[in-house]
Amino acid sequence: MGVTAADGEPTPDQVDYAALFAATPSPYLVLSPELLIVGVNKAYLRATGRTRRDLLGQYLFDAFPDNPDDPQASGVTNLSASLARVLATREPDTMAVQRYDIPVPSRPGVFEERWWSPVNTPVLKDGGEVAWIIHRVEDVTAFVHHRQERRRSTGPPSRREEGMEAELYARAKELERLNEELRRAHARERQVAITLQEAMLHSPDLARHSDVAVRYLPAIGSLNVCGDWYDTVDLSDGRFSVAVGDVVGHGLEAATVMGMLRSALSAASRAVAGPAQALEVLGLYARSVDGALAATAVTALVDTRAQVIIYSSAGHPPPVLMRPGGECELLDQATDPPLGARPEHVPRPQAGTAFNHGDILVLYTDGLIERRGEDIDKGLQRLTDTLRECLGLSPERLADMLLARLGVSHGARDDIALVVVGL
Repeated sequence: MGVTAADGEPTPDQVDYAALFAATPSPYLVLSPELLIVGVNKAYLRATGRTRRDLLGQYLFDAFPDNPDDPQASGVTNLSASLARVLATREPDTMAVQRYDIPVPSRPGVFEERWWSPVNTPVLKDGGEVAWIIHRVEDVTAFVHHRQERRRSTGPPSRREEGMEAELYARAKELERLNEELRRAHARERQVAITLQEAMLHSPDLARHSDVAVRYLPAIGSLNVCGDWYDTVDLSDGRFSVAVGDVVGHGLEAATVMGMLRSALSAASRAVAGPAQALEVLGLYARSVDGALAATAVTALVDTRAQVIIYSSAGHPPPVLMRPGGECELLDQATDPPLGARPEHVPRPQAGTAFNHGDILVLYTDGLIERRGEDIDKGLQRLTDTLRECLGLSPERLADMLLARLGVSHGARDDIALVVVGL
């Protein structure tokens, strides 16, 4: 290992993490989301008497099934439930001490009694989905057997030993109970948050547009409420508007501001002549709302009779218009600063572009395309490339494919709102 730092210490990128993992004294497995064994350290091999060839690529519960001779065996059931929780919540799960017998490699069909203290920890991708699960166990079989043997040879345990064992058992059960309560509380909190967000994003006019697909994803670690929004507003003479917006921040405070701005833009879109004027009204209103400054929004008026899109943007990433042949046009000719950014009122610009039957219009918030340390142009290129790869899909299928192929189906570091319009 080289040393190039000024103080002679190795820099982080010089640490051999593979060697560290192999040498870690606690037994570790690395599992894929499908529960295939993709990594194992030396301590785990020693603890189970297996080789890397025995385990790598194996389904976890094929490698370590329940003991068929034990009618009360619950190791597979308990561990499977813990791993499912990790995949669902993307949070670590600590298990109480478990009896989980394992096969004896040299004696087919024979199982050896084992006791384990397991912890399962997810490793997340940039998009937030689970990439791997680290399964760490401490083999406490020797302790359990020693306790059992001592009881057989010396008779009943002393009062002090009974007290210590009872304390250890009580702590393990309490930890298990607390984990379960936390999981239930998290589930209740998440459901309340989802209900709140759905109410705030309710768009009655959207139900009349089967060719408009919408998606909303909160940032990873947020309360499932966020500052991003979408809306659809029906106007007269075959016209309707679609909009997305983004309030700075996450959580209930950002969601509250979002709800106020979304309602104001929806009302303005029904009352004024076009997108630019609607954003002017929204910008004036934003100055009176705490937390609304620097919010961004883009709104587009779709005239189905004239087959034209008129749009205006307040500091927001540009919508994309994709033609049936795969050509993508960024609607970036009417971009102005975010809401409330100017100290004095200035009319906002708007622009228009023609569309044809079969075109697709995509509006989104920056969480869909932005990645840490990356230029936004690269994110826009990735978006247009992905759109071309998904040519011909319906708006609903296209919305799902965009989230999947851009790696944000399970959330990202920032909130995401997405609107896909089939024209």
